[in-house]
Amino acid sequence: MASLQSVIQGIYTELLSRLGSGKVADYIPELAKVNPRRFGIAVATVDGDVHAVGDAEESFSIQSISKVFALTLALGTHGDALWKRVGREPSGSAFNSIVQLEHESGIPRNPFINAGAIVVCDAILARHRPKEAIGEILRFVRALADDETVAIDPAVARSEQKTGFRNLALASYMRSFGNLHHPPELTLGVYFHQCAIAMSCRQLARAGLFLANGGCVPSTGFTVVSRERARRICALMLTCGHYDGSGDFAFRVGLPGKSGVGGGILAVAPNRASIAVWSPGLDKHGNSELGTLALQMLAERMGWSIFG
Repeated sequence: MASLQSVIQGIYTELLSRLGSGKVADYIPELAKVNPRRFGIAVATVDGDVHAVGDAEESFSIQSISKVFALTLALGTHGDALWKRVGREPSGSAFNSIVQLEHESGIPRNPFINAGAIVVCDAILARHRPKEAIGEILRFVRALADDETVAIDPAVARSEQKTGFRNLALASYMRSFGNLHHPPELTLGVYFHQCAIAMSCRQLARAGLFLANGGCVPSTGFTVVSRERARRICALMLTCGHYDGSGDFAFRVGLPGKSGVGGGILAVAPNRASIAVWSPGLDKHGNSELGTLALQMLAERMGWSIFG
């Protein structure tokens, strides 16, 4: 089999002619400024190697990919009690839909749609001030990436706060059902800053490596979560990680993954590698168009699909 570096280099070269495909997220003004022709791939293996190509060293707004790390953190604090406040089923609706909340009494369908992620932030906020909760999330991501330079982009956070009316509606609606324990503006302050974390593909691939290695960081042996919990987080990524495009992503790529409207996708090849791709142009579901294609090609060429 060809080397991993030559495989991702080949994928990158093949897709160069399609740079700029998809539509950059423009409902968050700061994201609308991103160059749509950016494209990077990084693969961190459980053996300790990192292979990268293209714009893999450039930081971008990870947006909803941060929900994976926030969920991991909240489960560490609250355990399975968290599932009383958020479900584990695919939504089949847009990531910012309010319709299901009305039918399901303020319990979000899963932790990766916006409503569910807001509840997760509300859980992290317990016994904290907002700045402390934000700091806890950032420290956790830095530790996973083994990189203290990972930071929150304040311009993106401000941009989200100025335009986040739909998220305010979701939070207020859940508060009315008693499923938000803090004032919406405090919980959303944490949520907007969490989504504004900026990372490169290399940093993101390293941060996700514990999920590919049964909950343990390969380089240090530190156990982040149990093997069972890592497996369950990956299961949620497979079924819910791409909003109402999750089924199609599982069908095409066959790996657990979580997308963000900044154009990034974090994918997990269990027992093998953590993969981060970035291309800002999105498909109609809000997932990176070129990034999805790159992951499909990588899974096929490396034989990494979890379905064999």
